Amino acid sequence: MRDGLGPARVRLKGGPVLAELTDRFGEAASAKVRDGEVVTTAGAVVDADTSLPPGAFVYLYRELREEVPVPFDMPILYRDNDIVVVDKPHFLATMPRGAHVAQTALVRLRRELHIPTLSPAHRLDRLTAGVLLFTVRREVRGAYQTLFARSLVRKTYLARAEINPEVELPTVVRSRIIKERSRLQAFEVPGEPNAETLVEDVGDGVYRLTPRTGRTHQLRVHMASLGLPITADPLYPNVIEVPPDDFTRPLQLIAHRLEFDDPLTGERRAFVSGRSLA
Repeated sequence: MRDGLGPARVRLKGGPVLAELTDRFGEAASAKVRDGEVVTTAGAVVDADTSLPPGAFVYLYRELREEVPVPFDMPILYRDNDIVVVDKPHFLATMPRGAHVAQTALVRLRRELHIPTLSPAHRLDRLTAGVLLFTVRREVRGAYQTLFARSLVRKTYLARAEINPEVELPTVVRSRIIKERSRLQAFEVPGEPNAETLVEDVGDGVYRLTPRTGRTHQLRVHMASLGLPITADPLYPNVIEVPPDDFTRPLQLIAHRLEFDDPLTGERRAFVSGRSLA
């Protein structure tokens, strides 16, 4: 672990490692080999003579690109020896991916709390704000992640959208949602439903959303399918390009409440976001 970040794992095509890393990532990667900063899965240092089979992995720390700082605080809602629960702001990714590495909730928390073993028990979309739970120790990580994987956590979201009297609410939306790497949007296809959301109108253009599954962009897709796209959504129903330094129109979607039986103590836990819709 280095400054809140773990090393990048690189899957190799096979053959001399130095030549492959130089060909794929340039002189910077070559320099890391010469400096002894690349290691194998077994922990052996890669040198100029190392050759590995196809499918082998090596690990190295990336040089971070400059990122636009997300100018919002992330209050801690709860902390003990096992978990940390935060109120994630809009625009902050849960964990490193793609262009968002240092400007993520995970890296920010690791640096602020000096806990390198922090790990998210679940994820929120970068544009979604609200309650996000991290585990502190490796020994408890699986227990909390399993709660989310088995849908044993009751999650309640609040969203703002236009008022459409033609949409009968409450309603349960069920559909099959697919997300392909090559497309920004998730989309619905015919077939057995894999996504389910209870949508309730709580007045003044605010909706309570209770997902019973956790597909990528599920709430945003389901609201758009009802003719109630979430306010300031840059993807649904249409893709709108937003500059990376434009924080003026946050998606009006908040992970408002998490509730579950603690897998270690059996205690009923509930955490509520202090954020509100615009």
